[in-house]
Amino acid sequence: MYFAYSLLLLLALVVSTPWWLLEIVRYGKYRVGWRERSGIVPHRLFDRVAPDTIWIHAVSVGEVLAVSRTVNELKARLPGWRVVISTTTDTGQKLARQKFGDSDVFYFPLDFAFAVRAYLQALRPKLLVLAESEFWPNLLHEARLSGSSIAVVNARVSDRSLPRYLYFRKLLHRVMQNVDVFLAQSEEDARRLVQIGAPPERVRVGGNLKFEVKQPDRPHILDPFAAAARREEIGPVLVAGSTLEGEEAMLIDCFRHIVARYPSALLLLAPRHPERFESVAEMLAASGLGWQRRSQWDGQQPLSGGVFLLDSIGELASLYQFADLAFVGGSLVPKGGHNVLEAAQFGIAIVVGPYTENFRDMVDLFHKAGALRMATPESLISTMLGLLQDDAERVQLGRRALEVMQLQQGATERTVTTLLQLLPAESTSGVAAVVSEGHA
Repeated sequence: MYFAYSLLLLLALVVSTPWWLLEIVRYGKYRVGWRERSGIVPHRLFDRVAPDTIWIHAVSVGEVLAVSRTVNELKARLPGWRVVISTTTDTGQKLARQKFGDSDVFYFPLDFAFAVRAYLQALRPKLLVLAESEFWPNLLHEARLSGSSIAVVNARVSDRSLPRYLYFRKLLHRVMQNVDVFLAQSEEDARRLVQIGAPPERVRVGGNLKFEVKQPDRPHILDPFAAAARREEIGPVLVAGSTLEGEEAMLIDCFRHIVARYPSALLLLAPRHPERFESVAEMLAASGLGWQRRSQWDGQQPLSGGVFLLDSIGELASLYQFADLAFVGGSLVPKGGHNVLEAAQFGIAIVVGPYTENFRDMVDLFHKAGALRMATPESLISTMLGLLQDDAERVQLGRRALEVMQLQQGATERTVTTLLQLLPAESTSGVAAVVSEGHA
């Protein structure tokens, strides 16, 4: 089975080569990390040798943020252990290196036996942890052969992924036998994991790690932005985060109506993918609205009455705190939505579109608690204007969002406890004392 899978993977890579080359030429994506992806272990991973290692894979920015507290807890409770993190995307790689250091972060190898085996032999992890829905057949098979324990944490099965997983259920059932434990985000995700082939006795509900995301680091923009907001008496501030193609045009049109009523309004517009910064800039240049780029703003140019294009990485999460109203993107177009928690942690009123299936349980929880508003492309303007005109409702909406987030705490503790139970007893003899001191 694994040989046939590898052949199919190779064929898929060959067939998709023109697309990869186009992405490299057009957007500069995937230009770095090819040696690491192909199974060549970088020298920096050998800079610090530890007898006991945990390998955690977090695909992109969202997963890196989700596992950050888990990584820090494991390091605190396992002194002397090494925790290394792999990512798939460039943005995830950059954030992981900022948080955990270059020497413990690398690009996830392509799922060929020789590539994953190289990392398993170099790192010799006692535990492999995969975040969310990463079921790579060769990696799981080779990790099991190496003697590593395996866990899938913060696991979810989205509406979009479920039909595809069910189609490959026979393959997945065999692959999932390699995993010791699945910690699902919700009861529904646990049910779906069993449905696509996970052994029922190994599936538990651990909760959603993203509800426990730490306050973001303070980027350099924070102080000059706050000073500009005070100096110019900017307001209201709308933050539209993680927007995708098709959404910016709707948001720009919405902002025209808002700035007509509130001349000092500011729209902070943050496209999800860096390769789209230029196309969004061209759209803004043709819009007739005042606008400027974050990359060209030195803190002195006026902000009010226009659009601030956040063409940067790692600053959006902190800037949500300045919002009077937040729109979370990927939801006005059928792309499944994005994480609402970056805004919720600041008690900000949140608006999303109708397409939120990638965060189904999270959004349902907020929606049932009256902690966010849903808008269609047709109702976006009236929804945003209505909330800006009703201060009491907007403030209450944000307060309920923060309350929902606070009530969902505990996923990190459940995850760390489960992971510690998968480690060899002789390697964790000092854990009990560390845990007792840390929770005294």
